[in-house]
Amino acid sequence: MNQQNLLQGEFDPAVPTRIVFGNGEIGSLKDEVQKLGGKRVLVLSGRTVAEKTGSVRRINDGLGDMSVGVYSGLTQRAPLSAAVEAANLAVANGADTLVGVGGSTISDAARMIAVLMAEEITTVEQLRQLGKEQNMMLTPNLDGKDLPLQVSVPTTLSAGEFNMGGGNVLDDQAGHKIRVRHPRLYADLIILDPVMTEGTPDWLWLSTGVKALDHCIERLYSAGNQPAIDAPVLAAAEMLFSYLPRSRESDRDPEARLQCLVAAWMSMMGAPNFAMGLSHAIGHILGVKYSVGHGYTSCVTQPYVMEFNRPVSAAKQALLARSAGVDTRGMSDEAAAEAAARAVDDFVLGMGMPHRIRELEIPEADLPKIAELVLADGGCRSNPVPITSAEQVMEVLKAAF
Repeated sequence: MNQQNLLQGEFDPAVPTRIVFGNGEIGSLKDEVQKLGGKRVLVLSGRTVAEKTGSVRRINDGLGDMSVGVYSGLTQRAPLSAAVEAANLAVANGADTLVGVGGSTISDAARMIAVLMAEEITTVEQLRQLGKEQNMMLTPNLDGKDLPLQVSVPTTLSAGEFNMGGGNVLDDQAGHKIRVRHPRLYADLIILDPVMTEGTPDWLWLSTGVKALDHCIERLYSAGNQPAIDAPVLAAAEMLFSYLPRSRESDRDPEARLQCLVAAWMSMMGAPNFAMGLSHAIGHILGVKYSVGHGYTSCVTQPYVMEFNRPVSAAKQALLARSAGVDTRGMSDEAAAEAAARAVDDFVLGMGMPHRIRELEIPEADLPKIAELVLADGGCRSNPVPITSAEQVMEVLKAAF
């Protein structure tokens, strides 16, 4: 096969998200929202961020009379009842801007909340019924409808704020997510400030850092990979390998934390021109079915998925080895790829993160059912080795268990 013929594809320009980054930049939030035309702001968060850190109070105080209130009921994966409640609160208070403070749960839910506001969906029953009618994937017609401005202030490294075109909430009664897709769903403003990560526990910060590394790895070699994405994700991986171990809360190193925030951004550079693979597919199922954070799912899956994908992606994985600091001179692509997977596993272990599925208290007897559920996830289709059978998934699950 002619190697030249492999280099082809399409690249769509990213949406006009404004990103402000730096230590103390959260102080510019009010001015930035005003520049975007926002006048009335509802702050969204989870309870832990609101009650155990100063992040929400700092933002609310900084907004002053622009704030119409705080909704802090968006617990992990945002149950749909909380999203409906938040949307109703926003409408009742005339909010034209949503400022989400937290991780991926908040940014994913905020995009759904924006749609609920625009579509005048006011009850759990309405949302659940729409989910059933549209196979859990809402595709609203938003032509001519006003959406609130979307602002994200991340407190983790999960990088969900950089997702574009969709959001989701959890139907906790049915045990699955209801998703929404529309090209107008993206953050208008993202502020990356290490000050806002103070109080994020190390287990969450470090594990979501591994999730950002997972983005780098899967975007490097999954189907639909783009040349314009390789450089930023390899640079992001190098930054994470260098700075994440130095960014623990006890280190009191805001520069290391800022470097990690920027690396998480770069791990998603060029969205939506990318696809994830099998590691994310497995993580989606483990996350919802067992209420495991996606940071932890990346810790326990990625080295084993890399091994599974090595036969068709050794050259790309060899590039990752260099980002991890491995001297690959004189090594074959296969040997360098093996060293890359070992470096990822050592990295996870070195930070005290789990690296086996069994450490998440998931029963081995559940693996066949998990494999069947994973098979339906879109990440299987974009994995470099196309996943067409549960047996392939079981191969990885057994290795990772």
